[in-house]
Formats: sequence, structure tokens, C-alpha cells
Amino acid sequence: MPFSEATLDFMALNRVMNSREWFHAHREEYLKLVVEPTAGLVEALAPAMWEIDPSLIIIPKVGKSISRIWRDTRRGPELPIYRDVMWITLLRAKYENYPSFWFEYSPRCLRWGCGWYQTDPAVMECARELILSHDADWLAALSAFEGQDVFELEDERYKRSRHPDAPENERAWLDEKSFCLTHEETELGILYSEELPERLVRDFKRIVPVYDFFLKALSMSRLREHIR
Repeated sequence: MPFSEATLDFMALNRVMNSREWFHAHREEYLKLVVEPTAGLVEALAPAMWEIDPSLIIIPKVGKSISRIWRDTRRGPELPIYRDVMWITLLRAKYENYPSFWFEYSPRCLRWGCGWYQTDPAVMECARELILSHDADWLAALSAFEGQDVFELEDERYKRSRHPDAPENERAWLDEKSFCLTHEETELGILYSEELPERLVRDFKRIVPVYDFFLKALSMSRLREHIR
């Protein structure tokens, strides 16, 4: 079953109801309207994403490549139980600090991109060293990023530049606290289109050199940790 307006309507209503009893009474709708089309998208993306990185773990199940719609209330009992946002995450392994490709949808917007929710400081330090040394993988990443107009680098920069003498295009990266490339659309029509998987793959392929640069910085930080 494809995504439909009913998908977002259910997510919005479930968020408003914010009731475990209501959710369980409407669990079949959740599975049909939300989980089924999200799993279908994961399955459609898998072949092309494995061409990008054969090590990606892609499992079309909730708690695997698909997010849960409920929160862990132990981390914030004052927060609503249910979200009106769902996402898929494609990465090599959970809980090991890998960068990911991701897609997120809600009644407000669609978002997709590549990177980390929060990059480990040790990885950021290695990435800065690669940038300052003009490493070949960094130059390829920069060329790919500047050669596309889909993704933006999320603005999580230090207020005061630590590298004021660096070229502006490098300084934008050097001053980041975390790395994530993001595209956002408020026009939701693409969610209901059969072209969605093709669009995501096409956009992700534009930034494969950036993903490779992220992996190199992570590998560099792990090697240093191992040596210590």
C-alpha cells in the first residue's frame, strides 16, 4: 500500500489523542497506513542503496530501519507519548556512531539527507584535520557538495570561528559542531508519488563523496582510539 493523505491524517490524530488505549484500538490502521508504506519505501530503496554502500543494514521493520511512532517516556515523561513524525535510517550499524542516509515525513514537511544527528567530537576533529590538509577525499566531498543544489549543510556552527583565515567554503565546514546535509520540502505531493524512491536515490547519489568523507573521518578517529 502506498503513502496517502490518510497516512498523515492518522499520524496527526494519533498525536492529538496521545493515548495508548486509542493507539492499540487503532493498531491495524497504524500498520496499514503507516508501517506498510514505510516498509515498502525501505524495500524499494534497498537495491540502489546497497550499490552506494554494500555494508548498509536495511531491514524494513519498526525498530530496525524504521522508527517507532512512540517515544521512550523514560527520557522525558512530560513529553507526548506519540510523535507525528516517522523516519527511516539507513546505516551500517546502530549505536556505533555511523553516518546515515535518512528520510523523514510528517504532516508538516518531508526531509531527507546524510550525516549524523550528533557527530562525535573526536570524529569532527579528524574531519577538520582532513579539511585543513586538503585530503583527496575531502576535496571530492567539497566538489560534490558544491556541485549540487539539493542539500544544505545544517547550521550548527560555533558563533566564533576557530579558523578565521580559512577560505569561506572550508570555514563553513570547519566551524560546524556536527555534520548533516539536509533537504526539506513543504510540498507533500512527492510522498504519494511512485517516483519517491527514485528521487531519494538520485539525491543520495549526488552526495556519495560526502558520505565517503564522513566514513573516512570516523575510521580515522577509531584508529586513534585503538592506538591509545
